[in-house]
Order: sequence, then structure tokens, then C-alpha cells
Amino acid sequence: MVRYADDIVVMCRTQAEAMLVLEMIREWMKGSGLALHPEKTRVVDMNQAKSHFDFLGYRFKRSQRGEILRLVRPKSQRKLRETIKPQTRRTNGKSIEVIVSNVNRTLKGWYGYFKHAHPSELAGIDQWLRMRLRSILRKRRKGRGRGRGADHQRWPNRYFTGLGLFSLKEAQVLELIRLRQEATH
Repeated sequence: MVRYADDIVVMCRTQAEAMLVLEMIREWMKGSGLALHPEKTRVVDMNQAKSHFDFLGYRFKRSQRGEILRLVRPKSQRKLRETIKPQTRRTNGKSIEVIVSNVNRTLKGWYGYFKHAHPSELAGIDQWLRMRLRSILRKRRKGRGRGRGADHQRWPNRYFTGLGLFSLKEAQVLELIRLRQEATH
């Protein structure tokens, strides 16, 4: 059983065991004058293809190789993007340095919570954000559309690193290196 405040995940070996535990939890909650949320309560067989469950902003899903992946819940990703979009509008009149500084505060806080997500999740957000920043730079050069194509040569990833843009993927790599070093000492 994994619990955080009023959120709970119970892992069982069999479906029958899961159903029994679910009924026990229902009875316990009923005795306390509480009820399980009908839309959020379900039994998931993680051995089934494409099965998953969401817990505390993460989505847990089995990979094709059979490992359980910790992904960012789509709703959590949408919320991050909705927070960053106003800061990275193409018509933003702020300098790119100020935009990067503002976005970094959001990214660092978000990373503090989601740093345990699968690396591909973080890399995807990094790519999306750099595309938005390239779009701003493209617009300032009187270009149209999204930042892509030749814009990747004009403003490569290292350009944004030079501006101090916080990279979720890079932060995760550095954290893993730090943890391995601590484990060897």
C-alpha cells in the first residue's frame, strides 16, 4: 500500500485479492463516514497492454519490455504548458533573457516534483519549450510560423544553454550522476 494524504494505491498479486482489498477499504471508509471517489477508484491489471493508473501527478504504465514506467500525467503536462505559454508568446515584448529567467522559475519548481519521471518525458518538454523560444526569435526576425527547420541551426540547443535555460533532462542526468557519486562514497 502506498498512501499520501487521502490518495492511496494498493498493489496486489491477483485480481481476486485486489477486489477483496477494495471491498475491505470500502467498508472501512463507510464506517468512518467517508466514501471512495467512484471515478478515481478502480482495479487495474498492470499485465494488460496499455493499462495504467495515475497517482499524485504521475502516470504509471508498463513498457513493452515489462518495466513499470513513471510518466508525467497528461493533465500535469497540460498544466505546465498552460503556465509557460503566456510567458512565451511570440509577441512577448520582453528580452529573451528575461523570458528565459521567468520560465526557469517555473521549470525548476516543476522539476523538483517531477524529476523522477521517465527521461523521455522531460526531453519532450525541453524540446517544446525551445521550439516556443525559437518562434519568438523567428518572429523578431520578421519570420512567420513556429521555430523549426533552419532555426535549429540559427539557434541550436547550446544557444539556449548559453542563455541559462534550465533543461529538465540535463538536470535529471546531473542528479543521477550526483546520486551515483554519493552511493560510491
